[in-house]
Amino acid sequence: MKKIGILFGMEDTFPQAFIDKVNSKGEKGIVAEAVSIDKVVQNKGGEYAVIIDRISQDVPFYRAYLKNAALTGTNVINNPFWWSADDKFFNNCLADTLGVPLPNTVILPSAEHPTDTTGKSFRNLAYPMDWESIFNYIGFPAYMKPYAGGGWKNVYRLENKEEFWEKHRETGQLVMLLQEEIVFESYFRVYCLGGKAVRIMPYEPRNPHHLRYVVENPVTDKKLLATIKDYTLRLCKGLGYDFNTVEFAVRDGIPYAIDFGNPAPDAEYTSVGQENFDWVVEEAAKMAIAAAKKHKDGQMNLTWGTFIKDSAAAAK
Repeated sequence: MKKIGILFGMEDTFPQAFIDKVNSKGEKGIVAEAVSIDKVVQNKGGEYAVIIDRISQDVPFYRAYLKNAALTGTNVINNPFWWSADDKFFNNCLADTLGVPLPNTVILPSAEHPTDTTGKSFRNLAYPMDWESIFNYIGFPAYMKPYAGGGWKNVYRLENKEEFWEKHRETGQLVMLLQEEIVFESYFRVYCLGGKAVRIMPYEPRNPHHLRYVVENPVTDKKLLATIKDYTLRLCKGLGYDFNTVEFAVRDGIPYAIDFGNPAPDAEYTSVGQENFDWVVEEAAKMAIAAAKKHKDGQMNLTWGTFIKDSAAAAK
């Protein structure tokens, strides 16, 4: 019997719907359930052929559990080693190499010294930095957000340099991105599962959370939507994420990738609506079943992105 587990936190609707959908398909020798952990012993595991991870970004214990499970053969979706290594700034750098349009972006040192460091720890950092060049490159208004954060926490819209200095002081030890504002005429959030199943959803980030997928007169331009699909696949295959969302802001007909490292994207019925919810439950179930069928005991079963695979090949 091959077991598919789902590891989750505060979600209410998606995890059980996913379990029910997998089990309703009646695949011989495959069953889905909520992950149950009663102990974690080094290099012991293998109970699950596949685990869908929806929570380890917030729980370090779960991340350690999943790495151990992956070492003992579980296909963890998404790859916990890469998820531990990437960040939004590197993802932008990689996206640029993949030919995906991006807002101009820089990374900034933290406003406060990290714990156990002093000014002496930063002798390689120019003081002052070339702030005028940075501000000219980005322009104002601009957005400032954590380079490794998510969920619109600690995100600022800045009108000018004076507001930048005021808000940057508030960010403490967080390392921040400063990013060009894309004034968009349309916006999309895109599910991508298994590196091939794509659902493009009109999205309005300025609406209240429960109304962001309610968009009047959504754009239906076939060429634009085909470009968005192409960029989505490039990003997800490059990063190696099997369950991800990508966000695009469209300015002058060009889709700019705004946020595309979301390996535990919102999939709650109350957020995404019935049609999107049904799609993601169905595609997640199909993806997990396919992964369970391909699973091989005693070996690594994870997905690795083209960036990692190409780097490993070049090192041989």
